[in-house]
Amino acid sequence: MAKINWDESANLDKLAELSIKTGVALQPGQDLLISAPLEAAPLVRRLAIHAYKAGAGIVTPLYTDPEVILARYKNASESSFEKTTEWLFDGMAAAFDNNTARLAIVGEDPMLLSEQDSEKVSRANKVASKASSPIRERITRFDVNWNIIAWPGILWAKRIFPQMSDDDAQTALANAIFKASRVTDSNPMEAWKIHNSNLRQRTSWLNQRDFSALHFYGEGTDLIVGLADEHEWMGGASLARNGVMCNPNIPSEEVFTTPHNLKVNGYVRSTKPLSYQGTLIEDIAVTFKDGVIIEASAAKGEEVFIKLLDTDEGARRLGEVALVPHGSPISQTNLLFYNTLFDENAACHIALGQCYSKCLKNGGELSNEEILKRGGNSSMIHVDWMIGSNSMNIDGLNESRNITPVFRNGEWA
Repeated sequence: MAKINWDESANLDKLAELSIKTGVALQPGQDLLISAPLEAAPLVRRLAIHAYKAGAGIVTPLYTDPEVILARYKNASESSFEKTTEWLFDGMAAAFDNNTARLAIVGEDPMLLSEQDSEKVSRANKVASKASSPIRERITRFDVNWNIIAWPGILWAKRIFPQMSDDDAQTALANAIFKASRVTDSNPMEAWKIHNSNLRQRTSWLNQRDFSALHFYGEGTDLIVGLADEHEWMGGASLARNGVMCNPNIPSEEVFTTPHNLKVNGYVRSTKPLSYQGTLIEDIAVTFKDGVIIEASAAKGEEVFIKLLDTDEGARRLGEVALVPHGSPISQTNLLFYNTLFDENAACHIALGQCYSKCLKNGGELSNEEILKRGGNSSMIHVDWMIGSNSMNIDGLNESRNITPVFRNGEWA
């Protein structure tokens, strides 16, 4: 494969334009905050061009450097891992309160910290998760329009395509990102308009039926996920509280809602590995009782998974349940992306931790106490892992426990 010249990449430019116009749906005069790995600067620059063409007030990039991150783990004192940049999180929260739009670019090496002290990694993440809760609350409440897209980082690409050269691996990942994001279509924005319409048909059907629970069953799984009181299904384009209709995730193949944190019972196994904190956690198996994970194991990375579950009281409860057909375009690539933005769109999944209050009727107006009363979960984490496969069946259950087929053999019934 030929090495990509990013300055001349039409697809990179189309991804940037799609992100600004359809993803974050930036409004004239609105400021934009972009976080990105240092390597993704070519994409950030394209985003800035399209943002200013769309009338942006000010575009502010925040870059992370993997070498600086590693320098901390290799050289910092023990006390460093009890600290985080609270001032930065407070500033970002203030920006969102001032209607600044949020755009995040993923593309880091998913195994960057795989050889570092797992205890230090866990401590640093816990402190950062606690300090960043003001940001997480604003995002899960959907206060402002936001979007996540991907950059084909070379080290990330090599994880997926280890047999290829650096240039070929990056090109292969870039092509996968462009295709999954629909920028290879002749008119990406029109393609997303059609895709959003299809997802809206799914959410409308689910909302009309107003199931009280979903029953997942298949190989290694028999799980009843109670749904939060007055829940709403969402997927694709969503209306933020500031009145902007945006697409938070590009790509996205899911429809999702909020489970009831006291009404999950049964057992479930993961169907794809979970990449978390530099560890690949494989063959997760958990048992729920009254909403709480009471038994947990993993064939690989179990220690890291247990630490994740022990983050706080809400980490052993569910904050999201999402439906994705096995035939989704990302599933059909047969690739493990080591990144939730892509892997969660390859299979049905559940998420431990914080719920999305926007998936509750009038969720943006509810207090934390009202969210909890409806069954919404609260936590410092939100971690998705995949449970769907071509053998997964799902039934919708109403209050009388009448059954409506939702999925059969991994596809919409």
